[in-house]
Amino acid sequence: MALKTREEYINSLKAMRPNVYKFGELIEDVTAHPATRRTVESHARGFDASHDPKYADDFTAVSTFPELAGKGEKIHRWNGMMESVDDVVANSRLKRWMYRFTGSCTGGLCVGWNAQNVLWNVTALVDGEQGTRYQERLRKWIIGAQEKGLVVAGGLTDAKGDRSLRPSQQENPDSNVHIKEVREDGIVISGVKAMICGVAASNEIFILPGSAYREEDRDYALACVVPRDIDGLTIVETRRPSDAREFEDGWDIPETGITQSYLFFDNCFVPNERVFMCGESKYSAKVIEYFTANYRACIGACVAGQGDVMIGAAALMARLNGLAAGTFANKMVDMAVNNETTYGMGIGAMVIGKKGPGGMWVSDSLLAHANKVHVATLPYETKRICQDIGGGIVETGCFPSCKDFSDPVLGPMIAKAVKASGKYSAEARARAARLVEWLTLGAGVPGCMHGGGSPDGAKLVVRALTPVNQFAELARTIAGIQEDVPEPEKKKK
Repeated sequence: MALKTREEYINSLKAMRPNVYKFGELIEDVTAHPATRRTVESHARGFDASHDPKYADDFTAVSTFPELAGKGEKIHRWNGMMESVDDVVANSRLKRWMYRFTGSCTGGLCVGWNAQNVLWNVTALVDGEQGTRYQERLRKWIIGAQEKGLVVAGGLTDAKGDRSLRPSQQENPDSNVHIKEVREDGIVISGVKAMICGVAASNEIFILPGSAYREEDRDYALACVVPRDIDGLTIVETRRPSDAREFEDGWDIPETGITQSYLFFDNCFVPNERVFMCGESKYSAKVIEYFTANYRACIGACVAGQGDVMIGAAALMARLNGLAAGTFANKMVDMAVNNETTYGMGIGAMVIGKKGPGGMWVSDSLLAHANKVHVATLPYETKRICQDIGGGIVETGCFPSCKDFSDPVLGPMIAKAVKASGKYSAEARARAARLVEWLTLGAGVPGCMHGGGSPDGAKLVVRALTPVNQFAELARTIAGIQEDVPEPEKKKK
């Protein structure tokens, strides 16, 4: 069956070779270890939604490939193709639901999905101009991913090294993932991908070029997909703000969350059937263009979904503090406006987009990158308002732990101090306070500013795509100015 259940998904992770580390410890079972089980739980909720009639339209699809479409079976939408604007809008809806279900990112249901669609467009270009057969390989892999219901993380960001130097100029060539050897049956890769979301919860990882490369950097222009437990890959789960409590029991953090990883590739062999770009540096810029267009359109749904949870958490805190949520109606409206701004701008970018060279939909780059700028700013205001409504108990960090709260001697004393409204228990207020803290100071903060790329990078795209001269001509015509008013020539130094 193409639609996996939660249990089948978890068992698929249990069957993988352990290669994930945290705090220097090898994690034998990512589904059970406290450092990784929460991200697995988050992703598992996507499988639950796929089998729930209430959400099935957003979480499932019919394969566009005749081999599977003829069987009449549904696939998980995150394994599907984005051939129309409706398909990309469904991507946004799925993301918003996942944040509503988990309060955090589920990168394995997101980045690999976008990557396979990006590569479909790019391989059409490369094959058409270079006579390669990359898309045939990609097609076979995607059909397999749909049949197996895979969760696929995506690795773009390299460790990079010295930012003033190009990849081929780095003292440490492994600062960026690169091709070390081309064999008749595949390639050997090494290097580091950094800050990659959802890896511990994924079956496979899609590797894409981290930037637009010149010919001298052709060894870094590679695209492939590898099993998460491929020989030669070591994964280090990186520290998050919630780590101080993630090994504790109780409600100090939710049962959901996200992890980010450093991926250390050391002479990993990737067979040809999993390689979709091998040194074609000319096309690396297209990978970045297509990837960021859809990703930065859809990421508006991510922060909107988390913002929805923050509105709910703020309402809970108000009531548990003894006040009506309506007391803060104006502030909650401001939160909602922030949410709908990023969500709506993303949808707008999708609607005015168009099909790429391979037939997959590409959102409008100008509007998508403008959305990224808002994604890097508005959620922080939403978090501030959520803290404001919740009060000092959610923001100052001056709050006893669950372990103290449960102590037979200290617990009753703490409960009396924490309890506010006579209608609700002290534990309910404690849980809500911890949720707000987690959403605004913990796992929810990373990813808004630089997730999906930096806002300054997005502004560069907006600058490049904004036709200032054309707009100046429109203004000149309306003003009735007859003479030309060109941009002054740059002064020679």
